[in-house]
Amino acid sequence: MKSNKLIVVVTVLLLISSVLVACSSEPPALSEEEQAEIKELTEEAKTCIECHSTETPGIVAIWDQSAHAEVAVSCLDCHTVDPDSPLALSGVEGHEDIKVSVSMLVPPAVCAECHENAVEQFHASGHERAYLQVAASDSMQALMYHHEGQDHPELSGASAETGCYQCHGNEIVVDDTGHPTADTYPSSGVGNLYPDGDVGNCSVCHTRHSFSIADARRPEACASCHLGPDHPDIEIYEASKHGQIYHSDGENWVWDRPPGEWEPGDYTAPTCATCHMSGIGDLEVTHNISERLYWNLWAKVSKPRTDPDVMGTYYGDGETGRELMTQVCTECHSTTLAESFFVSGDKAVNLYNDVYFAKAEEMRAELAELGLLKENPWKDEFQIIYYYLWHHEGRRARQGAMMAGADWSHWHGFFELMQDLYKLEDIYQLRIETGVIE
Repeated sequence: MKSNKLIVVVTVLLLISSVLVACSSEPPALSEEEQAEIKELTEEAKTCIECHSTETPGIVAIWDQSAHAEVAVSCLDCHTVDPDSPLALSGVEGHEDIKVSVSMLVPPAVCAECHENAVEQFHASGHERAYLQVAASDSMQALMYHHEGQDHPELSGASAETGCYQCHGNEIVVDDTGHPTADTYPSSGVGNLYPDGDVGNCSVCHTRHSFSIADARRPEACASCHLGPDHPDIEIYEASKHGQIYHSDGENWVWDRPPGEWEPGDYTAPTCATCHMSGIGDLEVTHNISERLYWNLWAKVSKPRTDPDVMGTYYGDGETGRELMTQVCTECHSTTLAESFFVSGDKAVNLYNDVYFAKAEEMRAELAELGLLKENPWKDEFQIIYYYLWHHEGRRARQGAMMAGADWSHWHGFFELMQDLYKLEDIYQLRIETGVIE
């Protein structure tokens, strides 16, 4: 890296939000007073950059093009920790001359030093519980380690480490040198639990080490987790008119407006971020992705969100969420269109609730009471189909309906729900009549 690239500027922006600066790809022009406070990277920071330009050149090259580099937010600003921190590295070859303690891991509390509101909102969102609810679920633990992992003494965690935890997050454990262990790291999960107790992972959306706001606004930022047979949100988006417009015109959109200034006109259709997070119209930017939601669409049965506990299944304020999302829609659509869309979507959710899940659960509960369910649910055809009904087909029907993915609502949703229900009815009837499990 050329030496002149190592000299970057920093300013204490007293009048401009640090969130705006760190997220904007082009920092605002500096006033004379701010220019007077410009300073260079510290010598310690330069040492890190010079060494890592050789050791990990990709990281430095990406950082060098970032908004952080423009304002001299260096490696040490994010990776420095107290010497007694459980995250602190020790005995690292090549770090002998570093005068501060550093960590490989950067939990959200570090980001909060500049982006306080964003981190506070994250902790108030459904993303906060992504790992915690998996860790607390006996059925999920049994599925990952006992059934998928087959209780193998060395390999039982492979499914969880490479699958579930890469989206939900993991409890990261460090060894006696402060390095994270191979069975808990790397984890790209949004709900990582760190040795210091912090929760979250900002780099899931704001990819390190560029931490670009433009990256986080693209639907691909959400797609690595919100996909697949049980919650095909990216597939639903791509099948919608919104997604079609994005794919045909998205390369012409303006992606790097500062937070709160990214509005229709910069884009001609919304992305996930537009609807769930962005400042649009009178709405403020939020990192609480639950804030604008009415239903819980992933639970066995959907209910409006009324639970104030972030760990609760129906966490949120559904009535307010509907008002906020309607406000998002009416930035581009008429009130009639927005309200009619939600009427139809709500009907689909209630059809799933009242007809499909209610009947399936009634049959399951009766069979359980009569002892006509196998102890191992994954060897029981009734319980397997029941699981698919709510966890796969039921979610697809509901989410497809509420996000304008007609094929996912119908063919991958209610059409398959119908088949599931008929199969369950046949199995139920046979067991009731014979008193035995086939």
